[in-house]
Amino acid sequence: MSLRKKTQSSPRSRRPGLTRARIIDEALSLADEKGVDAVTMRQLASRLGVKAMSLYNHVTNKDDIFDDLIERVTSLIEVPASTLPWRDAMRVRARSAREVLLRHPWSAALAESRPRLGPARLALSDAILGALRRNGFAVELAYKAFLVLDSYIYGFVLHEVAWPTDTLDSTESLGAIAEAVPADSYPHMFEMFEFAVGRSDEMRSSARRSDEFEFGLELLLDGLERARDRDAAAND
Repeated sequence: MSLRKKTQSSPRSRRPGLTRARIIDEALSLADEKGVDAVTMRQLASRLGVKAMSLYNHVTNKDDIFDDLIERVTSLIEVPASTLPWRDAMRVRARSAREVLLRHPWSAALAESRPRLGPARLALSDAILGALRRNGFAVELAYKAFLVLDSYIYGFVLHEVAWPTDTLDSTESLGAIAEAVPADSYPHMFEMFEFAVGRSDEMRSSARRSDEFEFGLELLLDGLERARDRDAAAND
């Protein structure tokens, strides 16, 4: 009996096949680890163990990847049920969006720069507009409400991600602030900073930030409800 020498597969042959989904998975991991600026074709190819040119068999370019990244993140945001009252639907979407965007801190800024609307973004947007339209919002007011809610959610997350709360941690910080923001020239700004530094641990807590988010969200919902009711009264 002749014996065949058993050949071992090379690492390359054991590697999973390159697919668009694998590329986006790796891009998401890279963005979460190092920020979206680190997502380059060369970096992705290196992490996937392939030549950079092979990526172009599955994606068009980096913009194509960025569009899919936003689709992937948007798909994680809860789409409110059509049976919910409109205020509850807005709350569900807003809270879920904030949670998801904070898990991927680069995504809020990137989403605002990507004009392409994929299935996930379309489904979420349609659900929000549908909740408004079913509950007495005229087309124009639903459009305005959609824009102002989007601006609030994404803007709040951008502020959370960028705001240097670690500087609000001691009386030394207050001293530095006093030099940059003299109390006699800017009394109200100094008063605000003094308040923040005096409660630095509380100000940095996730519960505090959530309370601030809820405060702004409820203000918006109250205002939108009044605007809807004014429209309805004007058209009676």
